[in-house]
Amino acid sequence: MGEKVVAGAFDLSDRQQYRDKLQRCLAGLERLLAQERFDRPKNLMGLEIELNLAGADGLPKMLNGQVLERIASRDFQTELAMFNLEVNIAPHRLGGRVFDRLAEELRTSLAYAHRKAGEVDAGIVMIGILPTLDRDDLVSSNLSDVDRYTLLNDQIVAARGEDFALDIEGVERLSCTSKSIVPEAACTSVQLHLQVTPDRFADVWNAAQAVTAAQIAVGANSPFLFGRELWRESRPPLFQQATDTRPPELQAQGVRPRTWFGERWISSAYELFEENLRFFPALLPICDEEDPLEVLEAGRTPSLSELVLLNGTVYRWNRPVYGVADGVPHLRVENRVLPAGPTVTDVIANAAFYYGVVRALAEESRPVWSRLPFEAAEANFDAACRHGIEARLQWPRRGRLGGVGEVDAVSLVRDELLPLAEAGLDAWGVEPADRDYYLGVIEERCRRRANGATWQVATFRRAVKAGLSRDAALAATTRRYAELSHLGEPVHTWPVGVPEVAALG
Repeated sequence: MGEKVVAGAFDLSDRQQYRDKLQRCLAGLERLLAQERFDRPKNLMGLEIELNLAGADGLPKMLNGQVLERIASRDFQTELAMFNLEVNIAPHRLGGRVFDRLAEELRTSLAYAHRKAGEVDAGIVMIGILPTLDRDDLVSSNLSDVDRYTLLNDQIVAARGEDFALDIEGVERLSCTSKSIVPEAACTSVQLHLQVTPDRFADVWNAAQAVTAAQIAVGANSPFLFGRELWRESRPPLFQQATDTRPPELQAQGVRPRTWFGERWISSAYELFEENLRFFPALLPICDEEDPLEVLEAGRTPSLSELVLLNGTVYRWNRPVYGVADGVPHLRVENRVLPAGPTVTDVIANAAFYYGVVRALAEESRPVWSRLPFEAAEANFDAACRHGIEARLQWPRRGRLGGVGEVDAVSLVRDELLPLAEAGLDAWGVEPADRDYYLGVIEERCRRRANGATWQVATFRRAVKAGLSRDAALAATTRRYAELSHLGEPVHTWPVGVPEVAALG
């Protein structure tokens, strides 16, 4: 979203100047695309994971500044609230034993961060939403001590003009209000980046949109918020409501939310950047001195910083990214669908499934998005968030009948998408040992109908049935989750329940 943003007030001229500059950035992007200036295929992927800090009692710890000081690594940085961190893994070329290498790097980084957090009586918990979070934890005083977060909060609050309404009805219902965007910080995710050439961008983005529901179904890991059992993956509705700049009147008019699935399949990356300018007012109208068109005239590569900054405040589940590396521009699809955790193995399995199936779907002669209405893909995403691995999804029928039929998520993944993912990983040149191990994790989740969300819910319910209060059961579930997560065996193998409840019995 921009590494260095200085908090301050904006006047009317700032916004007009920023809008004008955005149009010059968009014209610069169009010219770059026309001139075919973008990087050649490199099969590069990247990974970011948002993390929680919690104490031995399972409760959140507002200590990210102290923990980052001890970690002292550029791979780790702040996130929105003081109980959040983010780890960034350097780009890797897809192929060979890339997933085993990624897993080893992640384990090393997270183990080091966990040790350093232990120096201030905290620990790293990799989970979609920390079950022990309370409304009092998600207040503006717990924003990270970084200007850009304060400024973003102030601008979104000002745009909305009233409290944010959180209303999620799942197994139970949560209904409350917030005076800030900090509830968004409850959502900790995995972001999967894939560098693509402009001519491949639309196919990859469309494929990524089509499989978001399958990703969520097998990877759901966020069933609790503020002590309520909600959706199996509660991050998407929470994220949308916690960043919604639209008061009810604008929602009724059909104004798009800034956290957005989208509304159509695309034919170019340019369309997404142009939509962002057309639909979403600037939250941070900060202008760079660079004139992108003058830079282009001089034969250099513009940073398009205003376009990049606006793009970072439109929270698409598959986001287009413009970047410059070694003076050469490139495009990436950033997949933002998955929750963090439960283990490194689970994260890498989710990544292998995504990169494999997206490659295969993007190269099909009769692509899925030509046979699946966009509205069905959006409805699938909603169904998967609500029901997780038990979701029923709409998908194009195979064979002569054609059309779209309903299928349970497990059957779709096991029978159709896993074979595609296998073919896609083969096309990337991933070694069979890596391919089979990590896709095998997804297959086992399907066979057992188990993922992080099912484990959390079953363990919590068992603790309550054994006599623990809801708060005590959530804390016990969180402690056991953290323990098993650090042991590292994938979540489908975890025994349900917590030892302390067994001891009570």
